[in-house]
Amino acid sequence: MNDGLIHVIDDDEAMRESLRFLLDTAGFAALTYESALQFLESPLDGGRACIVTDVRMPHMNGLELVRRLKGKGVILPVIVITGHGDVPLAVEAMKAGVIDFLEKPFNDEVFLNAVRAALDSGVRASQLEADKDRFEGMLGALSPREKDVLHGVVAGKPNKIIAYELGISPRTVEVYRANVMTKTGASSLSELVRMALVARF
Repeated sequence: MNDGLIHVIDDDEAMRESLRFLLDTAGFAALTYESALQFLESPLDGGRACIVTDVRMPHMNGLELVRRLKGKGVILPVIVITGHGDVPLAVEAMKAGVIDFLEKPFNDEVFLNAVRAALDSGVRASQLEADKDRFEGMLGALSPREKDVLHGVVAGKPNKIIAYELGISPRTVEVYRANVMTKTGASSLSELVRMALVARF
């Protein structure tokens, strides 16, 4: 049995049950909630835990949930699940303190690795300063145009908007984005955004 409790919040019952089954199969204890409000009304024990929440839900979205938890002094690590069009919202959520975001559809192993990293995030806090220096070095090595594109990505702008603002084609933006991913070694958009946020890019 993996140590740690995973709180899964999603208004889509099929998604909720599928994540619960996946976590169960991997040896994690999981509790599911159909809304952020239902989660907020539930008692939390002080054990090792993390929250996995959809970003778009009725009544209260994942971003509002993160802000509400902060206001209540709850410091559990949060992973946000997002649809393709919700990346700007996910970026905003990371700025609000979310530890990771996963874009649907995601691979089971990617999800489980994110959960393990979230549960270990207390241990990782001490690495933050070292990461900051490392990320600053990598981002400092980008070309001016690559930095322009990265600023657009971190602002949550789609490729078309970045292309329009920089006066280049969306295809060229994709090339610059790919270059940035290669130079930084980021394996996903969420990792790239986290690097930029940690380095205060």
